[in-house]
Amino acid sequence: MPSQLLAIARTAFIEGIRQPVFLLVILLSGLLLFFTTWNTGFAMGYEETGEVSGDNKLLLDVGMATIFVCGMLLAAFVATSVISREIENKTVLTVVSKPVPRPVLIVGKYFGIAGAILMAMIPMIAFLMFALRHGVMSTAADDPDIPALSFSAGAVLLAVAAAAWCNFFYGWSFPQVAVVLLAPLSVVSYLAVLLVSKHWTWQPPGPDFKPQVLVACASLTLAVLVMTAVATAVSTRLSQVMTIVVCFGIFVGSLLSNYLFGRHAFKNSPVATIALVERLGMTSESFTTPGDSLKLTFELPPKTTLKPGDSFYYGPVPNGAAMYVSEFAPFAGDLSKSESLLNAAAPPGIFVTEVSGDRTVTIRNLGGRAQPVIKPPAPGDYAFLEPTRLGPVALTLWAANPNMQCFWLLDAVTQNTRVPPVHLGLIALYALLEIAAFLCLGVVLFQGRDVG
Repeated sequence: MPSQLLAIARTAFIEGIRQPVFLLVILLSGLLLFFTTWNTGFAMGYEETGEVSGDNKLLLDVGMATIFVCGMLLAAFVATSVISREIENKTVLTVVSKPVPRPVLIVGKYFGIAGAILMAMIPMIAFLMFALRHGVMSTAADDPDIPALSFSAGAVLLAVAAAAWCNFFYGWSFPQVAVVLLAPLSVVSYLAVLLVSKHWTWQPPGPDFKPQVLVACASLTLAVLVMTAVATAVSTRLSQVMTIVVCFGIFVGSLLSNYLFGRHAFKNSPVATIALVERLGMTSESFTTPGDSLKLTFELPPKTTLKPGDSFYYGPVPNGAAMYVSEFAPFAGDLSKSESLLNAAAPPGIFVTEVSGDRTVTIRNLGGRAQPVIKPPAPGDYAFLEPTRLGPVALTLWAANPNMQCFWLLDAVTQNTRVPPVHLGLIALYALLEIAAFLCLGVVLFQGRDVG
């Protein structure tokens, strides 16, 4: 089975990169990114510092969107050409008539298509990095970055010239040779231009290297691989045109998933955002001992007037998902009788015990046993007065529909917020689960497909 899988994947990979549209879309993305440096000015914000600032923020936004759309187009076109067209032309019979399980065929096709997509994403991401190195030409007085233009154009011309030579003298596939050469040449060219300043002098690579942008592009690549799995599954049943239409619909729906379903999946509303946390007589920082007290200062006055005895919940997101404290019973008792609040019969919970001014409250972990918390409150957390309620229908639809917003890390880069490796690992896990789910769907759809 492994040898069959590798053989099918290799064939699908070669079929994918041999398509003329494959090379055309890659070069089109580079051309669009080239023109983007001329028309993305007026974003303002030059006083900010970070990997990307000022007008280059809009350049990064448009550039990543260009790569995203081009990657989706390639995924749809390659998947339909490799699977739908073979089913329509009956050429898939040469494989399924052999002792090759149909699941192996679908998984092998996906691996080959995904390899081709990864081969395309490398030069497209390199073109984006060249564009960011060049920067936006906000005024007519700005000089172009000749080294960036020369190195990027040189990689493209060298790959195309070598492909033309091999096609003319050896009969090799022009798109295949061009794509295979363009991927490493674009990377080498970008690494080389990092060592050359805009004035053709040697420089250290650090100032122009943008690792967080590469992290955002890696996350975007995972999104494209998820859509590749979608296209693979859909193409097992639909024609080439209908596959592209359905993939486009799923793509748009995945971008709107948070608005259509996500906002209805978790029902809660924060009353304030925590700005400062002070421990009051606590011997530890865990906030897990009965009687632990914290003094909280909010960024703004709460939307709802807080009073002693109110339940207090908190979490990292404003919709109440992933709350740091589980649901507990409302307070019933007398706050003036502190000895009764910590006896063995007192139910656990976190409650407001004192309100000072319009932005400061004191909360305590009360009860015979402490209310369990994942972590104590921290600046930036959102405060709630009730537990989060779930919308089961919206939550199911939200989970079933791939959410492309999870892969979009542009805001973190432009706001100079470092993406932790754990978050990138969670994104990769989510992408892996989505890919596995859609490949399973593709196998189910293809099992009953008549290809005779």
